[in-house]
Amino acid sequence: MPHTEKKLAGETVYSGKILRLERDQVLLENGHQTVREVVRHNGAVCIVAVDEKDNLLLVRQYRYPYAQEILELPAGKRDGDETPETCGRRELEEETACTAAHFEKIGALYTTPAFCDETIHIFYAWGLGPSSQHLDDDEFLTVEKVPFAQAVKMVLAGEIPDAKTQTGILLAHQLREGGRFPKQS
Repeated sequence: MPHTEKKLAGETVYSGKILRLERDQVLLENGHQTVREVVRHNGAVCIVAVDEKDNLLLVRQYRYPYAQEILELPAGKRDGDETPETCGRRELEEETACTAAHFEKIGALYTTPAFCDETIHIFYAWGLGPSSQHLDDDEFLTVEKVPFAQAVKMVLAGEIPDAKTQTGILLAHQLREGGRFPKQS
């Protein structure tokens, strides 16, 4: 029997620029009631972009909640009804100054399913071409090229703590090993 909960009532506690916090009264399958607090988010994308020399494009960016710079895949939130692919192509160009001839969705992840509905769509991009960087006014980052094999080792060594980056790199690695995507030379 599938598990479920039924929303009885709800309220928006906070509505901001990138998220909304809701508090719902729910009925559990055992007949008891409880409260669920849910962060609503429009979703995001991350891009595993590999150049012609088999380098992975990563960005180094200061992340305020952790008070440190983090090395991660190019990524960003979806704007309005923007499709994940449109968002991914836009974010790749904005952050790395590259476009991709090939752009394929390889997965999606739920970031924190206990209290947030954010889904991050993961894309694999290759056949990169030059463009220009278009960072947001409040965005500061540095693009770094890391050999793909080294990036896998960095994830496994715990040197990259970002979950979307870990997932994207390891998923792409497995797909490449299985022959789904060409390894660049």
